[in-house]
Amino acid sequence: MKIIESDLSNHILKSVEKELANIYFFTHIAIIEFNEGIHLDINNSTEIFDELKGYFGVSRPFGVVANRINSYSVKLLDTQLFREQAKNLRAYAVVGHNALGRMSAEIENGFCISDNINYDNIYEAIDDVYSKVKKDILFSLN
Repeated sequence: MKIIESDLSNHILKSVEKELANIYFFTHIAIIEFNEGIHLDINNSTEIFDELKGYFGVSRPFGVVANRINSYSVKLLDTQLFREQAKNLRAYAVVGHNALGRMSAEIENGFCISDNINYDNIYEAIDDVYSKVKKDILFSLN
């Protein structure tokens, strides 16, 4: 389900349509829906990171949920380079809506240094990412 078709659509604070994806911004989270058939790597992802930096800055903790409504690929060997582009990213999740999407998320999970990122429910993914970001915010305030 696209995020704009969910009951969360009225909580979207900003949305941006880019060549690679649609990005939906909330207070502490961005939900990204990559376009069908794209291949994401460090060379073509600049516009995504620019949008994230423009909204969250370079120090404000945030989380990302990749809502895998389309089939796309990610150059997993660029994972460390992706992390360097978003140093204030505190939590990440991938929501797979079919068997292929869940399998891709499981493979992607193996390249992440955080907890399990693989979800099959958008609401659980958002809740978990939001909880992790909020803990980080509270920790940094103390």
